[in-house]
Amino acid sequence: MTDKQQLKISRREQILQALAQMLEGNPGQRITTAALAKEVGVSEAALYRHFPSKARMFEGLIGFIEETLFTRIKLIVTSEASGVRQCEQILTLLLAFVEKNPGMARILTADALAGETDRLRGQVNQLFERMETQLKQIMREAEQKEGIRTQIPAGSCANLLMATAEGRIRQFVRSEFRRRPTEHWPEQWPRLAEGLFRRQAQS
Repeated sequence: MTDKQQLKISRREQILQALAQMLEGNPGQRITTAALAKEVGVSEAALYRHFPSKARMFEGLIGFIEETLFTRIKLIVTSEASGVRQCEQILTLLLAFVEKNPGMARILTADALAGETDRLRGQVNQLFERMETQLKQIMREAEQKEGIRTQIPAGSCANLLMATAEGRIRQFVRSEFRRRPTEHWPEQWPRLAEGLFRRQAQS
């Protein structure tokens, strides 16, 4: 890799990091390319040499979120942990990730995507659907391998868990990052698990 290529990559990363920081530091506000260029210390024309549009910048952040979460989710689902424990770990991973990266929370709630292309909201929606599908798969495997059944159909159960996590993320954004997504979670998860999972009766 040439020095010029390394500089280009690091500048792209610098732009994405600046965008994420501005999303965190300016809750509720739309980020303009002019403000972003000022934050990075380059001209708007220089921004567009690295990203053809602001939508591409948001795509870069969505890609980072997806890669970070699913790299870790892959480790969780291949572990020896029980199905219920894997569900807990995945949801805790999501909540802890947005707590550590408040700017990303605005993307996941689509708060930062107002006025942007519909394609971006579709990508975020696909990310959540992918996580929900993973939870449903874990529940089905837990029934087959561990005799753990859900009190309602696995699809409904997975949807409820994702809705709970999304609600925590929305509270975080609505409170301008004061209400932490993991607040009360250690007490809440056991109650959720108790109501949603049961061991299959032995015949």
